[in-house]
Amino acid sequence: MLNNKIPPVIVVLFFAGIMALIAHYSVIDFTAFITYLAASLVIIGCVFCIAGVVSFKLARTTVNPNKPEQASKLVTGGIYKISRNPMYVGFAFILAGWGIWLSSLWALLCIIGFIVYLTLFQIIPEERALTKIFGQEFTEYKNKVKRWL
Repeated sequence: MLNNKIPPVIVVLFFAGIMALIAHYSVIDFTAFITYLAASLVIIGCVFCIAGVVSFKLARTTVNPNKPEQASKLVTGGIYKISRNPMYVGFAFILAGWGIWLSSLWALLCIIGFIVYLTLFQIIPEERALTKIFGQEFTEYKNKVKRWL
């Protein structure tokens, strides 16, 4: 024998009504949440970018991504223990914050395009250049630290 004497459709309607009442009297403004989330992602992105640049400057090596052959030192400390490409990770976080701010799933999907493009046309060529310059040292670093996160 069933313990439930009320038809499930009535239970659904009852809870739907309760939900409507709760929603009506406790409106949640997602604008503030979206703003804080977007700002947080942008701040995290900026921290990654700045930490990457500072690490390069402290090592006195080039920050110019178009001239990886000018690298005078392989930077593996600081933020570079977390990611081989913290500045690019930072850019991805910034784009994620922007996509959240825009409140668009389609805009957020562009981050995948950014990551694929940067990996194929920037990071892989940089890695080839760094392998030529630093050889086994870079290979060992590549084996320990992920390309993105």
